[in-house]
Amino acid sequence: MDHCYRHPGRETAIRCTRCERPICPECMISASVGFQCPECVREGSGTGRSPAPNQPRTLAGGTITADPRLVTKILLAINVALFIAVQARKGLVNDLVLRGAWWPSPYVPVEGVAGGEYYRLFTSMFLHEAPWHIVFNMLGLWWLGGPLEAALGRTRFLALYLISGLAGSALTYLIAAPSQGSLGASGAVFGLLGATAVLMRRMNYDMKPVLMLLALNLVITFAFSDVIAWQAHVGGLVAGTIVAAAMVHAPREHRTLVQYGTCGLVLLVTAGLVVARTAMLT
Repeated sequence: MDHCYRHPGRETAIRCTRCERPICPECMISASVGFQCPECVREGSGTGRSPAPNQPRTLAGGTITADPRLVTKILLAINVALFIAVQARKGLVNDLVLRGAWWPSPYVPVEGVAGGEYYRLFTSMFLHEAPWHIVFNMLGLWWLGGPLEAALGRTRFLALYLISGLAGSALTYLIAAPSQGSLGASGAVFGLLGATAVLMRRMNYDMKPVLMLLALNLVITFAFSDVIAWQAHVGGLVAGTIVAAAMVHAPREHRTLVQYGTCGLVLLVTAGLVVARTAMLT
């Protein structure tokens, strides 16, 4: 396996179509055929045009930035900040946790998503109460988020993360008991795991490590389903895989339409699940 000429510690099977130097996802710039390295793009890639029209782009068409982990760092900081806030005021969990309906019927008024508190679908994605919970989720976010953000670009990566988390929340709301509380970034992280598998497949990397990691996480999810909201994991995984497939396989001429159209469709399905469950509970 070759190593990226700019990042010697990163293995890669992709080479620049012009100079044939090995390049990693962070250095890949989509070209009309294959991928090119930043140097070839900067030189105009032999097109006879100035470098400006050949602005460096990520694998998915995003802009290459100086800090490819910025969004990952911000998401991690939000999770940690909210965890600290929860430790300082325990009652905050009850205000932000994902809960379908409480108190149980026939009590009224009902608190929770069914009572109109739809923000819980979002806030619960950043909420952790136990130290072990946030540690595992933040390690997953850091390890998976950086390479994905570099390959997709900031905006597309953020869309992937948020949609995965919301899909996980929606499936939990749909299937779990109305009074069951759910919290954590696991749905979004599982979305990143599915997206990593899609990206590795797109780049012709060895799929065994990520498939083994995915299988292990699914085994743990269902083995401890009494304490783990498996619905969030499955919902996030499915949504993340679908969104990532659109991100990295969209044809260049219709890239934006396919990518954001897919995001919109997944969000529409997610909203449909929420509306259907709310109608069942009210």
